Amino acid sequence: MIQEFKDFIAKGNVMDMAVGIIVGAAFTAIVTSLVGDLINPIIALFTGGIDFSGWFYTLDGSEHASLAVAQEAGAAVFAIGNFIMAVINFLIIAFVVFLLVKMVNRIKASAEKPEDVAPEVKSGPSELDVLLEIRDALKKG
Repeated sequence: MIQEFKDFIAKGNVMDMAVGIIVGAAFTAIVTSLVGDLINPIIALFTGGIDFSGWFYTLDGSEHASLAVAQEAGAAVFAIGNFIMAVINFLIIAFVVFLLVKMVNRIKASAEKPEDVAPEVKSGPSELDVLLEIRDALKKG
């Protein structure tokens, strides 16, 4: 059983998956920083700094100055603003990942293109040409 486990771990796809998860975790930090530190401030510049995270409704009808105060008071809160911000961030992250994957695929495709190969030079008649000559010679003779 231990040998089977060693064989399982030694397979390439398990190691590839482990590397993918580790790189994915590091990549998540990069994309999160890109969105939070670079893209969101640009969007805030155009939208006048609108932050939907303060948009909420208390389900019991009570009034509170902010979402944090309502949650601290123990009120049942429908925090629609947090949901909207999560959706906006998801769309931005998905678009950034799409652009990065597209760029990587373009680089990968250009690396896989074969170098300019010299055209094949004919060194003599083809087999078909020789057979046609033989046929024609047999018809004449």
